[in-house]
Amino acid sequence: MTDPKQLIKSEAMRLGFSHCGVACNDSLEELRPFYSGFLSRNGHAGMEYLETSFEKRMHPELLVEGTRSVIALLVNYYPHETIPEDDNFIFSKYAYGNDYHKVIKQRLKELINFMKQSFGPMEARGFVDSGNILEKAWAQKCGVGWQGKNTLIINRSAGSFFFIGIILTSLDLDPDEPETDHCGSCMKCVNACPTEALSTPYQLNIPRCISYLTIESKEEIPPDLKSKLNGRIYGCDVCQDVCPYNRFAQPHNIPEFLPSEILKNLRKDDWVALTEPDFDRIFEKSGVKRLGYQRLKRNLR
Repeated sequence: MTDPKQLIKSEAMRLGFSHCGVACNDSLEELRPFYSGFLSRNGHAGMEYLETSFEKRMHPELLVEGTRSVIALLVNYYPHETIPEDDNFIFSKYAYGNDYHKVIKQRLKELINFMKQSFGPMEARGFVDSGNILEKAWAQKCGVGWQGKNTLIINRSAGSFFFIGIILTSLDLDPDEPETDHCGSCMKCVNACPTEALSTPYQLNIPRCISYLTIESKEEIPPDLKSKLNGRIYGCDVCQDVCPYNRFAQPHNIPEFLPSEILKNLRKDDWVALTEPDFDRIFEKSGVKRLGYQRLKRNLR
């Protein structure tokens, strides 16, 4: 009989996932001191969703009763072409196409349906930056990458331009070997960060991160950091662009992640003249729409 784990991995590849790994459900109690300290010193910069349901983050079975296995899946978003930066403002590559939450959620649903059809009734639930999941910790336990000095998941053969999907299931699967750290003495991401948000390797200083400042923060960008954005108006890829492992990155094959012709052709004057109806039309299917027109204009200023 074919190994259930291998069947799941084969179906995951067919659905467009790039990597798939499995871990036994185990508590993340070893991470409790770090995350407790992180929250107590307001390292999460007031993002309340990071402090909710703390125990569920440590124990997945509190999220999905009967969880025995955790499946981590990576979805490549490395673009075929980079939107020109000359005479332009800069968008993070992950935001070129449609909202990744919806795109990946649908694929997770299809994979879960396949699992139920193949192996019978089970508890299973998918997560994409949703719920109370420590995605990167589980990705490393599942062996699909390690959390690098830039705090992102890095895969040895394919780099770091990935979204993470997680499935919690009552299905009992053989675990893969956890991944280990392969950053070594490299400090390229630390040294390249424009705002020194990685001054402590493996720990992101969130209030200084350009992605936080341009996406999550609802406040005006602090004056001492404004000049360091260098034209970035939605997210930042600097720590990934300099990572040596991204020399292995290959363009994705997911049509929904391709940028529209309108987005590719916008230049600085177009952005400055952007109206709210233009914003709604261009980003109708994009996660950028959650940012809102007024905060995008803030970033442009």
